[in-house]
Amino acid sequence: MRHGRTMIIAGAALAMALPALAHAQGFDVEAATRAYVDTLHGAARAKSDAYFEGGYWMILWGALVSVATCWILLRFGLSARFRDWAERRTKRPALVAALYALPYIVTATLITLPWTIYAGYVREKHYDLMSQDFSGWAGEQAIGLGIGIVTTALLLAIIFTVIRRAPRLWWLLGAGAMTVFIAIGLLIAPVFIAPLFNTYSEMPAGPVRDRIVAMAAANHVPAEHIYVFDASKQSKRISANVSGLGPTIRISLNDNLLNRASPPEIAAVMGHELGHYVLRHIWWLIGMFGLLFLAGFWLVHRIAPALIARHGPGWRVRGVDDPAATPVFFGIATVLGLLATPITNSMIRTSESAADAFGLDAAREPDGFALTAMKLSEYRKISPGPIEEMLFFDHPSGETRVRMAMRWKADHMGEAPAK
Repeated sequence: MRHGRTMIIAGAALAMALPALAHAQGFDVEAATRAYVDTLHGAARAKSDAYFEGGYWMILWGALVSVATCWILLRFGLSARFRDWAERRTKRPALVAALYALPYIVTATLITLPWTIYAGYVREKHYDLMSQDFSGWAGEQAIGLGIGIVTTALLLAIIFTVIRRAPRLWWLLGAGAMTVFIAIGLLIAPVFIAPLFNTYSEMPAGPVRDRIVAMAAANHVPAEHIYVFDASKQSKRISANVSGLGPTIRISLNDNLLNRASPPEIAAVMGHELGHYVLRHIWWLIGMFGLLFLAGFWLVHRIAPALIARHGPGWRVRGVDDPAATPVFFGIATVLGLLATPITNSMIRTSESAADAFGLDAAREPDGFALTAMKLSEYRKISPGPIEEMLFFDHPSGETRVRMAMRWKADHMGEAPAK
């Protein structure tokens, strides 16, 4: 923490010194970028790199744990027992699939619990990224379990209904249903899901709010409500978002951003978030993920029947329209998701980079943007190689973002920030 405060102070001093240097000597983008990047050094940089690079292996191990869980549920007949239990309670196929989700999710959660505790709590604590004690973290996991049961029940009821009614084209209709399901989730999450984990309150009046409102108005973003949520109870990470769809659209920023960042930094972050809304990234990502769902469902449609034909009798899985086949679907989807990681990361990173460029134009705070990128680099590797960034980064790296900010600064030298 001491080094973190030192880095913030050094960065603020650097931000004040760079304009004078620029006017006096001409602005060197690479030198300015290096000056910012070098404020993260020594033990703090090694810790950030170790955390993020360890995350590469966490992706792989997480996928292996998920696949192993699916295998256990099939190999020991647990999935078939869950189906039998559901069928004893109702004869309606859609309700059978929905009821199946209860024991399925609970059992899978228990099997993966040691991994979940390590990945979600122990490792985060080890790297000083977790503010909660274990009971607080476990309580939120319990809330997530409840949400998972409900959403999985709805999803399985829809998917297996589609499979029964369109056995040849279920992959096509299923991909469409999944895309709509995700869109509905994005619609209701800000109102019904997010408040289960954090308290949201209207941002108090003041210069910071006034500037956010002015930027929103200048870019035609609804700003009737601007919320602050208490993310500091979970971690020290800074974040903000323009979330929701249609009537649920709202601007939110967490208390860490307000408490750890200066007004120029806050403006830079909010300019970025407004960019996501103006550039319609939520719709673009829904469309792109819809295409991925289409490819994924087609592959599941091709692979699952072969696996069930070969192993189904031992698993007591009757066919692809049997809810007991759920672990087969989830196992295949996990492997496909792992293989698609570079694609999904690149899709998201592309939209994030576009929002960065928009935010620089909207807020006109390149040094505020650079300082924010350095704060995010407390837990994101600051200077990856190009292939590493392409494969594993779903946001531009800190060095990439600082360089973008310094290029913007060089192109707009002497212009005043947006007010």
